[in-house]
Parts: sequence; C-alpha cells; structure tokens
Amino acid sequence: MSIAHIQLPMYHPNQAAIHRNLNRFNVADCGRRFGKDILERNYICDGVLASEPTAWYEPEYKSLMENWNWFCHTFHPMTQRKSEVEKRLDLKNGGYIEMWSLQDKDASRGRHYKRVVINEAAKVPHLEYSWNAVIRITLADLQGGAFIGSTPKGLNYFKALYDRGRDPLEPEWSSFQYSTYDNPYIPVSEIEEIKRTTPELVFNQEILAQFISLEGAVFRRIQEAAVAIPLETPLDGHNYCAGVDVASEVDYTVICVIDLESKEQVFMDRFNRVDYPVLEDRLLALYNKWHLSGMVVEANSIGRPVIDHLVQRGIGVTPFTTTNTTKQNIIQGLQSAFEHDSIKILDNPVLIGELLSFESKRSISGSFQYSAPEGLHDDCVMSLALTWYAANGGGLWLIS
Repeated sequence: MSIAHIQLPMYHPNQAAIHRNLNRFNVADCGRRFGKDILERNYICDGVLASEPTAWYEPEYKSLMENWNWFCHTFHPMTQRKSEVEKRLDLKNGGYIEMWSLQDKDASRGRHYKRVVINEAAKVPHLEYSWNAVIRITLADLQGGAFIGSTPKGLNYFKALYDRGRDPLEPEWSSFQYSTYDNPYIPVSEIEEIKRTTPELVFNQEILAQFISLEGAVFRRIQEAAVAIPLETPLDGHNYCAGVDVASEVDYTVICVIDLESKEQVFMDRFNRVDYPVLEDRLLALYNKWHLSGMVVEANSIGRPVIDHLVQRGIGVTPFTTTNTTKQNIIQGLQSAFEHDSIKILDNPVLIGELLSFESKRSISGSFQYSAPEGLHDDCVMSLALTWYAANGGGLWLIS
C-alpha cells in the first residue's frame, strides 16, 4: 500500500522548528494547545511507515483512547491486523504500534522498539522508574529514540529529562520549550483573556510552560544575574577563587571560579565518570591556570581523599564539611547574593536549571533543609554556593 494514501497533519512554523531539530531523545515542554500531540503522532507515524516497531505511552488508559482511535482511523487503509484488547496495530508493511497505559509502571517490559512517545509525561507519577527501568531498555536492541512531551507539572522527573536535553554533556538529547502563544492558530486575545482570569502561577505553568515550584523555591532574580562573561584565561591583576562539589557515582563534579573583586563567575567545569587521579589532575591544572588564591572543596565522604591528595601536591585547599547547618549557611549566603544583586553568574542552562529547581523545606524543628527535587541534581548549586562562600571570607587562605 502506498504511503501516499496516509494524510498526516501539517505543522505550524514552531512545530516545524522542533521537527527539523529532532535528536535521538527529545523532550518537548509545551503550553496547553501548542500542538505537541501533532508532533508526537507524526513522530510515530514516520516510524510505522518506515516499517518500524513503535510504542505510545499515556499516563492512564482513559487518555490513551483518543490517540488510539486517531491511529486506527489514520492507518485504516494500511492495517493488516488490529487488536482492541492489546491496543496494537500491525501494518501491511511490517511496521506496528503498541499503546500502553503507564498506570502499570512496568508496561511494555520485555518489548523492543525503534521509537516511542511518552505523552503528558509530567503526569506520570513514577516516570523516573518507567523510563529508566523499562522504556529506555526497550530501545536498546534497535538503538531507538524517543519523543517525551508534556505541559509541566511542578519540578518532577519530567523536569529532570528536560534539563538533560539542555545539558551539553548529553549530545543525544534535545529539549524544546514553547508556550501557547507560539501556536499561531490560537488568538492572542484568547490567551490574554485566560491570563486575566487565571492565577499567575497557573498561567505560567499551563500557558507559558514554565517549570513552577509551588512551594519552597529558594533563589530569585536568577535570570537578571545571568549576565557574566565567561573567560578562557584569567585577567591580569585579578584574583580568583573556586568552589568544588566532588561527584559521587551518579552525580557530577562541578568547579566554579569567581573573580574576587567583581564577584562575577567567570568559569564553570562540569564532568563525571572520571577516575580520581584524572579528577585530581584536572583540579590541579585549573588551580594553576587561574592562579587561584584558594579552593574550597566539599570534604564529605569521597571529597576527603581528594583534598588530602591535593594538599600533598601543594594546592591551597580549604575543606568544607557539609551538615544541615553549614549547608543552610552557604545556601542562604548565595540566596542573599541574588536578592541584593551582588553576584553575576554565567548564562549556563544546566546551572540556571538547577538554581530554578532548588528548593527548601522546613523541618519539624523549624530549620530549613535545602536540596534539589527528587530525581534532579544540585551539584552546580553547591559548587556555586561554595565559591560564593570562599569569595566572601570562607577559609583562612583568602587574601586581605
């Protein structure tokens, strides 16, 4: 059957921009009525028409049915077999689509696919488990890809996947963010009316597709501060200090460098999965390159032997032991720096994402506990907080 008999929806310009820039793994954070479903449907259709095995995931069975009916209608001329029970369409060209409700977090375990879609991913309560333990593995045999789309819903694992697509260390991932305003077929007057009658936080999340923390956001004025100019080498006559958050197995080692006079961040390095000798060599090279007045390194667990080795090699290191109290002190110091426009930071998407996501919760005793939301990282935040602590007198090594 010729694929000319299959009529797929056309794209508006912003949908077309996403389609042109698809990567292996794609995360689309979209305001309501932007038109992500069209992108997702066409993504699957392209695979099925190329004789590929594909899968479509929804948060629940009820939301699955609309898209199941659309695929049944669209592929009717090419359908060889249809199973309402299995929610599977087999086409005459050998391609097929299976549709799954993620009410079962293990849905599709044991299958293999060339491409998958997760629709309304932010609504899946166990998205982290389903993606890592099940769906991602279904793509291994055929080195397949994914399109993960949603309107945001707080700072959950969909936000973590979105941040991965903005991370330059993840070259197979891409992320896209578009608001309802970016659909040219929705009248602006209609959106403005929604804005007039909708709470600001709801409007920002549902229409502007912003990741909103409904409780506990720590840092404000982040974008206003993200104007520092990165440097490749130190400026003559300037002094610098650094803060280092040393990685565990699943985290990243992050090093931030700040100009002691201007209080502007000038450099950030972020990496993982390196042996400790390589890590120590990297820190030594950075220390010498920037002629650092000193370096504050988190001393907890794996940081302690790194510090000992660096001291043996002649580096002026100040250990920092992180406890609830000391962490609160350095985070509140950085919080104050943003509030009072005292710091300038690099416009780095990973750093910005972590700062926006970072949250606080008040314990029973009344003290604050600071961390990234579950499934997200805070390595950049901790490194920056240590650097700001250093730049404002933390450690005995600072120049007077």
